Amino acid sequence: MGLSDFHIPYAIPTVLLAIALSFKSSALVRAWRDPDVRATTVLLGLATAVFISVTPANIHRLNVVTGVPNIAAPWTYSLLTAFCATCLTMIMRWREEPSRLRQQRMRRVYIIYVGIVVGLWVTFLLAEVPEERIYDLDTYYANTPWMREHVVLYLIAHVISALVAAYMIGKWFSAVESHWLRVGLVCLQAGYASGLVFDVAKMTAISARWSGHNLDFLSTKVAPPFALLDAILVAIGFIIPQVGPALQQWMRDSRNYRRLQPLMRVLQGIEPSSAQVRIGRLAPLGIRLLQRQQLIHDALLQLVPYFDYALYTQTYEMYRKQQSETDARGAAGAASIRAALEARQRGATHTTAGEPPAQILSVITDHLDAISAAVRRFPLATSDSRKKRPLIEGGGGVP
Repeated sequence: MGLSDFHIPYAIPTVLLAIALSFKSSALVRAWRDPDVRATTVLLGLATAVFISVTPANIHRLNVVTGVPNIAAPWTYSLLTAFCATCLTMIMRWREEPSRLRQQRMRRVYIIYVGIVVGLWVTFLLAEVPEERIYDLDTYYANTPWMREHVVLYLIAHVISALVAAYMIGKWFSAVESHWLRVGLVCLQAGYASGLVFDVAKMTAISARWSGHNLDFLSTKVAPPFALLDAILVAIGFIIPQVGPALQQWMRDSRNYRRLQPLMRVLQGIEPSSAQVRIGRLAPLGIRLLQRQQLIHDALLQLVPYFDYALYTQTYEMYRKQQSETDARGAAGAASIRAALEARQRGATHTTAGEPPAQILSVITDHLDAISAAVRRFPLATSDSRKKRPLIEGGGGVP
């Protein structure tokens, strides 16, 4: 079986993590002073590096390029150890308020895991491992002095980090209120459980070698899928609480942007009262939504002298008997905007005794979504149209 046969299982999570890292990198540029942003970027970077490094083809490539057989082992295990340390400190950042005690605990974690990384390189340099082993290095060299300690050291570090992280999450979970954070923590717990299965399978296979038996399949066949699942779930667990709210906000902005489009089309014939900054289609959705809202408000403000408050009230009362409060507000607002556009086209301002025209503006701006929906269902005549149509055909519409 060739090295390329194992690319796909590693490539998929690597690509996903690389995409997440690219999105997070933009946040790092904007807020690089934020320690939480930096820590998340480092975590995603380490997770991506681990997946790139454990690909069989890359393991072989690193060994060949350096000319040192199996040097990919301490390299990969060091990245994995650093990833474990970053995961522990990230959980500490989430569950504890910034304090000197938290900083000391995080520093202690880094010191311990730096010591482990140093131990990995020392034991590897002391070991005699002349034959390259890509798939079964752990078991093949299980009885080799120093390489035995090398493998056990990284497995112990991985087990301890998984158990400590799972313990901290378990104690903290009941106090978490954020939906996205709870989903992320569930993924983390599932990931750490998968990681423990990986560790048990590896240790069982290595122990079998120590006792003169051969259970290498546990290390070469059973353990790798759980390692992949562990890394994927843990990475997702840390990504979801940060990406989830942003994605939810994007979906909300996208929905609002689309909802306001019909009303925007009706009002686009009104020139802005001041010069507008040109915003391209590639601009962030939140900025484009804000501009659309501002353009609508500006156009409505220019229609204030033409609004007929009595017409709005009459239309609202009529539709309130047949439809919901929201739909009635939408229909009344749409009818008033149409009448105001026609009055503006004729150049005739409207006055209502005892009721200032501006009073209707605040009522309309509070129900823009409903008004735009009414415009979408029953198109209004635009400001340059000479043909008059009822607001709701066949439904007792207001002309």
